[in-house]
Amino acid sequence: MMMEVSKREEVGIVPHPDVDTYMKAIFAKGQKTTLQTDHVLKVLGLISMLTEMVGDDIRRGISRGQKRRLTTGEMVVVPTKALFMDEISNCLDSSTTYQIVACLQQLVHITDATLLISLLQPAPETFELFDDIILMAEGKVVYQGPHDQVVEFFKECGFRRPQRKGVADFLQEVISRKDQAQRWYCTEDAYHYVSVRIQGISSWLEA
Repeated sequence: MMMEVSKREEVGIVPHPDVDTYMKAIFAKGQKTTLQTDHVLKVLGLISMLTEMVGDDIRRGISRGQKRRLTTGEMVVVPTKALFMDEISNCLDSSTTYQIVACLQQLVHITDATLLISLLQPAPETFELFDDIILMAEGKVVYQGPHDQVVEFFKECGFRRPQRKGVADFLQEVISRKDQAQRWYCTEDAYHYVSVRIQGISSWLEA
């Protein structure tokens, strides 16, 4: 990356001063820490445990939530083009989960990376951070696309989201056999459970 920056500077293409300073600070040699590492540690709330032992089956170390943050930090501190994370919110409160996802969002937007995260029931503010979502049920993809269009998609399918209902909670309900009926609003047709496996869903996906 520094070689590319140097080539551009030779032909008069100079980055923003803050970006230039940040990049050169990251790649400076002989430092015990870097700006990038310090930033990740701060965002993930790991600054206070720098001298603590991680621990193992015999020695008690940091908590499960702290281990989750540490694992996330290990993944994002080095340059990468694709990240796959499974249930990173386990053992974390909603505020910490939001901070981590917000950090990851900045990472993928700045570096043009791809990030795929699986979350069971994200908080509304965390859900809004995602560019696209993939909703799965019964082993099939029900919806894949921009997060701000998923409510309209299910409205066309006959399901309406109450104004005060979070989008993530609404999505959980419309794919649930137990809760789906209460979100049906198409009065022209009598309600019956809409399974992901029926032909109707397939036609909606193709449309």
